[in-house]
Amino acid sequence: MTSISVAKTRLHLHRQQFPALVNKTYFNYGGQGPMPQVAMDAITQAQAYIQEIGPFGTEVGAWILQEVKAMRVAIASELHVPPETITLTENVTVGCNIAMWGIDWHPGDHLLLSDCEHPGIVAIAQEIGRRFAVEVTTCPLMTTLNEGDPVAVIAQHLRPNTRLVVLSHILWNTGQVLPLDKIVKACRHNQTRLLIDAAQSVGSLPLNLTELGADFYAFTGHKWLCGPAGIGGLYVRPEVRESLQPTFIGWRSVITNSQGQPVDWYPDGKRYEVATSNYPLYTGLREAIAVHQQWGTAQERYQQICHNSEYLWRRLVSLPHVHLLRTSPPESGLVSFQLTQNNPQVHLQFVNFLQSKRLFTRTIADPSCVRACVHYFTLESEIDQLVEGIQEWLVVSG
Repeated sequence: MTSISVAKTRLHLHRQQFPALVNKTYFNYGGQGPMPQVAMDAITQAQAYIQEIGPFGTEVGAWILQEVKAMRVAIASELHVPPETITLTENVTVGCNIAMWGIDWHPGDHLLLSDCEHPGIVAIAQEIGRRFAVEVTTCPLMTTLNEGDPVAVIAQHLRPNTRLVVLSHILWNTGQVLPLDKIVKACRHNQTRLLIDAAQSVGSLPLNLTELGADFYAFTGHKWLCGPAGIGGLYVRPEVRESLQPTFIGWRSVITNSQGQPVDWYPDGKRYEVATSNYPLYTGLREAIAVHQQWGTAQERYQQICHNSEYLWRRLVSLPHVHLLRTSPPESGLVSFQLTQNNPQVHLQFVNFLQSKRLFTRTIADPSCVRACVHYFTLESEIDQLVEGIQEWLVVSG
């Protein structure tokens, strides 16, 4: 058996751990990843165990402390940061809320976004602007997808009073990977904090947040890590932790005295956590992370993602009436394209048609396009099926 045959056999065996892949051809990893069976089993077993020994008591309390610690360590290991820098949250948006509301805003301050941020983040910024008389502006990064310098664009829009810049590491609509190390330097030079929406990067890119140096990095476990919905995190750079005040507060945030009264914040990422969580989800995400690590390193997984996205990009380039947003192969697993009849209604009809064929993609509103995501375990034969589905639509739609 050749090395290529061995690799294909290994990949097919690996994919068998994901039940959702059995009855569909899936390209929505950027929305929600399919959970491996071992993660689902771990969640069920943990729920049963909690009921068996608790659900409230000394023994279950010790188990919860152990699970929380293990979850923090597993995430920190993936991101190459100390565990104490990690706050456990429910999703990316919660992490962004913690960072954005925790800044001591003053009237006249400036908050800078890109024009490619998720509506949830834009909504937070708008409310901060309204409540604290902060000026919120955007810089045009969408036009830098194929040419131009995103770092220069960001630097041009920084002001002396820019308190915070909020960007995505991988832009969720176009799939562009921003040069985060250079952006960090530009923000540091301006004495501006930098928050990264990492919805599309954690579980996709190989990451070392200690080296990258972003102040805040908010992520989730349910997309590229293929964990359960409802568990995510926020990395806070240790040097800026004392300047970021907790907004949502609970018993997990504070140190208490012998009378049970709060006396201080925890000195680490726990200070931004609130109260009771669905702890079995922690077990599930740890198992999902372990499944990915069994296949290969973060760098190896990313290389395979790029291989698959280039294969999809090249197949789509050859199709008539299909326009790729990128003029060169993507640097991420997100591949966005438009049909000649470029309007949202047509794109929605197109996505619904594909789903009727068990081909799962999604529409994006701005820019109006269709997004297909490939993971390291996506098969070239699946990509071929997607292309065949697109070709069928082009015939049917005339």
